[in-house]
Amino acid sequence: MKRLFLIINLLYCLSSFSQDFKQDQRVWFAYTGFLKVSNHWSYQAEAQFRMDNQLQQNQQNLFRLGALYSISSSKTIAVGNALVNTFSNSMDEYYKENRLWEQFQYSKKWNNDKNFFSHRFRLEQRWVEKKDRIDNEIKSIATNYQNRLRYLNRNLFHLCNFNSENADLYAIIQEEVFFTLGNNNINTKLIDQNRFLVGLGLNFKSNMRFELGYLNNYITSPSKTDVMNHTISISVTQNLAL
Repeated sequence: MKRLFLIINLLYCLSSFSQDFKQDQRVWFAYTGFLKVSNHWSYQAEAQFRMDNQLQQNQQNLFRLGALYSISSSKTIAVGNALVNTFSNSMDEYYKENRLWEQFQYSKKWNNDKNFFSHRFRLEQRWVEKKDRIDNEIKSIATNYQNRLRYLNRNLFHLCNFNSENADLYAIIQEEVFFTLGNNNINTKLIDQNRFLVGLGLNFKSNMRFELGYLNNYITSPSKTDVMNHTISISVTQNLAL
């Protein structure tokens, strides 16, 4: 039923997008570290680098910090801030974004704790720099604001163990939909973008995960052509405790 839900949700989201879109290739690298400081509190530090398919141009980099509070073993709330730099091909320059975020996550293990699923709801308040060419110079002319809701459904399915159960291999299937809230000057469409990921992960008992997958990232545009990025996703997640 969980797999069927994901497939139906994906088809519904994709059916709402424009059929007129261009395609591109990307490679994303991500590191996320969690530091647990008490039974309820932990901190998050994340860095992402999103490259073109030749690894020559950094299309976007993101740095995110957050504080997490565990309500229970399955429920967590968090708040934080993110700084984003995005490369504009037309301007041949980066523009900046400052982003506040708040989230609620519900997670649960099943099948004798071998499999895992989570639902994550994240609110974002975005301040995005707008640049234009004035007198042959690229200048910042405004800051646009947007409220956005992100829903992530993530599922991990255990496949096998390695090295006398010191590590295990698992399959990943997840989808994240971005919804625009209210009026703004960034994206007037209801669905801002959609990310669908399938891949494999290696979970080390030393609390580190390595994941490799294919990410289909569909980005809508209110005035230009939509974009579908075929992306290789490479990520490392580390859990530490004081």
